Amino acid sequence: MAMDDRKRRVLQAIVTLYGADGEPVGSGLLAQHFANAVSSATLRNEMAALTKLGLLEQPHTSAGRVPSAKGYRYYLDHLMGVPAKLSQSEQRAACEMFRDMDYDPERLAQSAARALADWTGYTVVATTPKSEDMCIAHYEVMQVGRFTAAVLAVTNGGGVRTRTAKLDFPLENGDIEMLAKTLNESLTFRSAADVKSAHLQAAAQRMGARGVTLYPVLSAAYTLLKEAGRPNVYLEGEQNFLNYAGTEQNIKTLLEFFADTEAVKQAVSPKTDRTTVLLGEDLEDHPMPGLCIVSKRYVAGGGATGAIGIVGPIRMPYQKIIPRLEYFSLLLGQCMSGVNGASFREQ
Repeated sequence: MAMDDRKRRVLQAIVTLYGADGEPVGSGLLAQHFANAVSSATLRNEMAALTKLGLLEQPHTSAGRVPSAKGYRYYLDHLMGVPAKLSQSEQRAACEMFRDMDYDPERLAQSAARALADWTGYTVVATTPKSEDMCIAHYEVMQVGRFTAAVLAVTNGGGVRTRTAKLDFPLENGDIEMLAKTLNESLTFRSAADVKSAHLQAAAQRMGARGVTLYPVLSAAYTLLKEAGRPNVYLEGEQNFLNYAGTEQNIKTLLEFFADTEAVKQAVSPKTDRTTVLLGEDLEDHPMPGLCIVSKRYVAGGGATGAIGIVGPIRMPYQKIIPRLEYFSLLLGQCMSGVNGASFREQ
């Protein structure tokens, strides 16, 4: 049985109507949608045919139908079309949200996820930029206790990371300056793969007798270097999970999924610049029927990329949500690149 134009229009209408109120769509409501240009009997036949094709489901014994996961995939791939751009007022609203954000990449990704979650009413996940060339551009060392030093590392992408190191012996005068000098000479502008344990041992030896005592600080700096190229994942608006009617059975799976950082990175990191929609049924290790992840890649400059995605019910209003996500992604990339993305400019 082939998909003709009328079946496509019926499926598109059912996706729209079901997304509006979450109730199964019957032939009577469908007829009203088409201004009674098609009879209810004809529409019932088309709905039955779409059900046989696996594009619709009948959740109850009533005549109402809802789109299946296969139906949503067909709609997304063939029927949705290009969503309209945001209005100027919505663009201004998005820019205002970014205006007061901290432009440090770590804080910016988290703040953007929180703002988009508040704006859409869905859960949002964002990753910090990932780049194979990410390294540490500068180290600072501060004494925060008699036996404790804090290492601050600034990446070449503008991010700031910190880590503390505990020592077995108290810090002495000159240790902080010597550590900062050693770290900046030995570990800056190097990839983690290029730094071996022998390299750290050599750096410690250059500090003379204090090298062994201060080695935990070198180790902490090396840990920051290894973490520099790994994108962090931020999840905001988790409380919105509770508002997704009909998906309560997925709460436990959702929590397990977002505890798996690598799985989340894979799910929200599109392979192209196009906005992608991953259905919950497509997650092999964490299947979540009735949910989906809509994600968009952003470019932070220098070849580094991150992603931001919206997690919500499969019946979300894509035509409304996707433009918001895409504009947010654009602003996030601009801000990550140091561009004044918070200045309104109609797209």
